[in-house]
Amino acid sequence: MPATAIHDLERSLALRRADGLERRRRTLESAQGPRIVVDGAPLLGFASNDYLGLAGDSAIIAALHEGVDRWGAGAGASHLVCGHFGAHAVLEDALAAFVAPCDGARALTFATGYLANLALVTALAGRGDAVFGDRRNHACLNDGTLLSRAQFVRYRGDDLAQLEGRLAASTAARKIIATDAVFSMDGDLAPLPELVALAERHDALLIVDDAHGFGVVGDGRGTLAHFGLRTERIVYMGTLGKAAGVAGAFVAAHPAVIETLIQTARPYIYTTAAPPALAHALSAALAIVRDDAPRRQRLMARVAQFRAGAKALPWALLPSPTAIQPLVVGSNDAALALSDALRAHGLLVPAIRPPTVPQGTARLRISLSAAHTSDDVDMLLRALHAAASEQA
Repeated sequence: MPATAIHDLERSLALRRADGLERRRRTLESAQGPRIVVDGAPLLGFASNDYLGLAGDSAIIAALHEGVDRWGAGAGASHLVCGHFGAHAVLEDALAAFVAPCDGARALTFATGYLANLALVTALAGRGDAVFGDRRNHACLNDGTLLSRAQFVRYRGDDLAQLEGRLAASTAARKIIATDAVFSMDGDLAPLPELVALAERHDALLIVDDAHGFGVVGDGRGTLAHFGLRTERIVYMGTLGKAAGVAGAFVAAHPAVIETLIQTARPYIYTTAAPPALAHALSAALAIVRDDAPRRQRLMARVAQFRAGAKALPWALLPSPTAIQPLVVGSNDAALALSDALRAHGLLVPAIRPPTVPQGTARLRISLSAAHTSDDVDMLLRALHAAASEQA
């Protein structure tokens, strides 16, 4: 690479630092959980998506060991060559039955949620089609749409009349509405019943990215169960490295959709399958998600406790009923300063800045878990109130 190109990269990086947008990796030196060791420092964490506290669950760890003993360390090939193991098949059948977006639904597992969304959008949409995406959608839905070469039509999630007008005006051969189910930086739920109705009226498919809802809402079955929705129009994506505690993702949908993904989705066809030991561990995790309702009850108790204690804070707490509790601070520098102040109190709560969130809405994304205790949340609230007093 010519020196001028290196200079341009260095200049761009310097500008990011000056704008308060530099990102830095933290190194965990402990297992994931509420109490972690980060860069050598013991901290109480409110940053993980381990909503049910399953990442360190002893039963899942035992299942992972069992899976390695039975299936080995790696898959060795893509699913369509010789990398599809019995553990994958068992997990997919269980996921399809658990989420059940429609009668006879099938499921397909992926190594990550990002791959899953790239696969399903690019397989279902192409030139001459149109994808209608909520402006707050996760980057992988947007990237999948751009790669698909379909027309990309954005809409405001709080203005479904706008979406309906754009659907009605579209002459696309195939129409797809794509939305997060729980918006990852705001914590609120998409209006899925209304979106299903729009999909019905305008003969569209509805892609639902339930990365932050699966395992948490709807008795663990996700946002479709929360709203009581079942229809062949829904293509459901759920992740398995958040509430399920392990890794990966899945798509559950009508058999014709799943078979289309198997036959045509490049991120599925040309990727080595995830290790079967992970699928074996995920079957154990799914059993806990299905049967251990008290975990979700503990999580919701922590959410209610935090929201009650945060009412007097000077920053805007968004109206989220989920484990994601966003505290909007404003400027990048102010959000970083508040995050640093909490770290001085022994807490890890990262600042989220543009382009992940809109300019002027940098925030702390407080992530709660069933593994947090009441005392943990009290410690967070005391630190936030202390930081507010110091900044007053």
